[in-house]
Amino acid sequence: MKSRLLALICSSVRKCVENGLIPPVDTSRIEVEVPANPDHGDYATNAAMALAREAKQNPRKIAEALQRHFHDPEGLVASISIAGPGFMNFVISNRFWLQILQDILEAGADFGKLSVGRGKKVQVEFVSANPTGPLHIGHARGAVVGDALSNLLQTAGFAVSKEYYINDAGNQMNNLGRSVLCRYRELLGETIAFPENGYRGDYIRDIAADIVKKDGNRYLTANEDETIQAFNALAGGIILEEIKQDLKDFGVVFDEYFSEKTLYENNGVLSLLDQLRKQGFIYSDGETLWFKTTDFGDEKDRVVIRKNGDPTYFAADIAYHQNKFSRGFDLLVDIWGADHHGYMARLWAAVQALGHNKDDLRIVLVQLVNLLRAGEPVAMSTRSGEFVTLREVLDEVGKDAARYNFLMRRSDSHLDFDLEVAKKQSNENPVYYVQYAHARICSIMRMAAERGVQLPDPRQTDTGLLSEPEERTLIKMMARYPEMLEGAVLSLEVHRVTFYLNELAGLLHGYYNKYKVITDDAGLTAARLVLMQAVRVVLANALCILGVDAPEKM
Repeated sequence: MKSRLLALICSSVRKCVENGLIPPVDTSRIEVEVPANPDHGDYATNAAMALAREAKQNPRKIAEALQRHFHDPEGLVASISIAGPGFMNFVISNRFWLQILQDILEAGADFGKLSVGRGKKVQVEFVSANPTGPLHIGHARGAVVGDALSNLLQTAGFAVSKEYYINDAGNQMNNLGRSVLCRYRELLGETIAFPENGYRGDYIRDIAADIVKKDGNRYLTANEDETIQAFNALAGGIILEEIKQDLKDFGVVFDEYFSEKTLYENNGVLSLLDQLRKQGFIYSDGETLWFKTTDFGDEKDRVVIRKNGDPTYFAADIAYHQNKFSRGFDLLVDIWGADHHGYMARLWAAVQALGHNKDDLRIVLVQLVNLLRAGEPVAMSTRSGEFVTLREVLDEVGKDAARYNFLMRRSDSHLDFDLEVAKKQSNENPVYYVQYAHARICSIMRMAAERGVQLPDPRQTDTGLLSEPEERTLIKMMARYPEMLEGAVLSLEVHRVTFYLNELAGLLHGYYNKYKVITDDAGLTAARLVLMQAVRVVLANALCILGVDAPEKM
């Protein structure tokens, strides 16, 4: 609806230009929004104000000219009014609102799907936790943001690939292998100092115990460096498989798992750095190699090769993103923890040095989660015996509650996640509130069947009988579903879907509590059943994007 209205407004602008009422102007700044006050109409535009400076005219005079030259052959708009300095308010014709119900039911699961992606290849990389331990709830929030965002982009017509970058090179993995070796020796009776930067979780002892059970003491006399590398590979593989299973139970399945080690094959990282040096983007200070990220707006240049000759994480990331582009992706989306905020500028610099636009890499930051139990903070330590891992949260509250709660706020804002609230079967629990709206409609359909009332054909139903204000509000809310999705896609803000669902569910519950759907009036019953079916479709489609079930019974 909004896009159709915007097209009519832009057409009116062109007619005003053709008639010499305003000079040629840029219409890209024109916006159409839903007014905060519904008394002002269904939609409003800033067109007159957006064009006033360029046209060098009074905005109200421009608004009056746009109104006079507004050509609407289909009769989409019932009325136009001008308010304040030049805001234009529009009321949409009733028949177009009612047509939405038929559109929703004919489209079904496809209602809301967009074409803005035009098949462009997008890679979404998220989680990418080191395979050195189980996923914690910080990883969990990034996982559901990335997965739901991927679903959203697919709904918008993008060809999406989900990727997990396995950090299996570097000191973390050496520390993992050394930690397992220390526990292995302890289990075989040795008294040794555990490394200060080692991994102390019980899972390390479990892995070491399995090695003892299988191989006995054979590694006590083996070459230590070779043993650490062997334990790296063994422990990393075990932990990665457990990570994959936790993610699968969380509803997250990746298309690709990319190993960092492969970047170093055939001298890949150093070869790319040498190429960038020849292009003038990398220089030496005699001891280290630096990337000239300041040429692209970074606050200072960044080291890519340390004094000891080892490449930095940044060097590997440059090679990784070059690899991504070499695979034919048009757009890269990285989901990062908010603590990586300072890392963004250098990677954007690298992308531009590699010959791409800055906007070819979009970065979504994910803030920390404050875990609560009945309003009280949960100590984020395994030693406390409280929950810290994704697996433990899943076991207590389940997939749907965990996913929905992690998506309840903007990803870059702190999130309070109360375990006790997430388990409640009440309206206090947001996922229950939304899922119950879907289940409630399914219950109405079952009740209709029990009473011998057949589900009506929307094309044969007089939906004009839906004259109550709450019915019109529900219809308008559903009509705005595709508009909401487009805004969420362009901003990469998947929390907009949960906000929308909360509002739609609230309208449905309020309507159900005030009106009967199955009445003594067959025509009105048919119209209300059409309305309920449409709400059910939209609820189910939006929940699907979030990766949350739409139950028929609760």
